[in-house]
Amino acid sequence: MAFDIKKIIRELWDAQGYGNLAVYRDGSTRKVQPDFAPADGEEEPVAVLKPMALVAEFPMLDHALGNRELIEKIEALLG
Repeated sequence: MAFDIKKIIRELWDAQGYGNLAVYRDGSTRKVQPDFAPADGEEEPVAVLKPMALVAEFPMLDHALGNRELIEKIEALLG
């Protein structure tokens, strides 16, 4: 399963202050509430990422996109 990590970082950046980001097996994402739990029969996300914890430290999106540690951390979270 390969994920477009830079796309996910962009979406994390945009989701700051609006909730968390659920990432699914097919690479799709959606913003979800902090207390998100899938409804009965709904697909379970691979991970629910917290934007503020992952990208808030970066002053600009370009800094986040180029940060190897962030990329590796997200890859590890997604398995």
